[in-house]
Amino acid sequence: MPLAIFDLDNTLIAGDSDHGWGEFLVAHKIVDEIYYKRMNDQFFRDYQNGKLDMSAYLEFSLAPLGEIEPSTLAQLHAQFMVDVIEPMLQPKAEKLLQQHRDNGDLLMVITSTNRFVVEPICKKLGIDHLIATELEQRNNRYTGKVSGVPSYKEGKVIRLNSWLTETGTDMAGSSFYSDSINDLPLLEIVEHPVAVDPCDRLMAVAKERGWPIISLHD
Repeated sequence: MPLAIFDLDNTLIAGDSDHGWGEFLVAHKIVDEIYYKRMNDQFFRDYQNGKLDMSAYLEFSLAPLGEIEPSTLAQLHAQFMVDVIEPMLQPKAEKLLQQHRDNGDLLMVITSTNRFVVEPICKKLGIDHLIATELEQRNNRYTGKVSGVPSYKEGKVIRLNSWLTETGTDMAGSSFYSDSINDLPLLEIVEHPVAVDPCDRLMAVAKERGWPIISLHD
């Protein structure tokens, strides 16, 4: 079964779930409104510009998960799905996913966003295989720290290679869809890289290398 790999944020969904989660926490006054919004927006700009300090961002963004009771987190995320994620869903993305299912491909999302935020989104999209930034837990609570290698830039390749070894899967016929220049390391190792509503830098690379460029926006 060929691997059909997808980035999530600004690829399958029309927005960034990680940044959106931060905005959701601000809107519900779960975090310091002024400070958290300022930092959340700055980290997002850094990501868009390919200059994100991932360690600093994760320290910032994961801290609330370690401070909020698990039952409250579950309630918040359920509301987040309704308020923030459902408006980001794209019919063209769902059609593309179905085309790959019909072709007998194995669908996977690889995202730098943490598993807490994205796993319910992937379930909503009907995607069972997920590589995301994993979170440390202790006594059934998040600690606010990362577990293992974050799936960001080259980290996506490292994590995918580990998964391939563990499952005995190979990259024959593989494809990867992404919007971001940050995903260039993974785009370069699949057989069929596809730029989806790409940022300017990825657009330039895709044109230079003759990669398909598509849009999933309505």
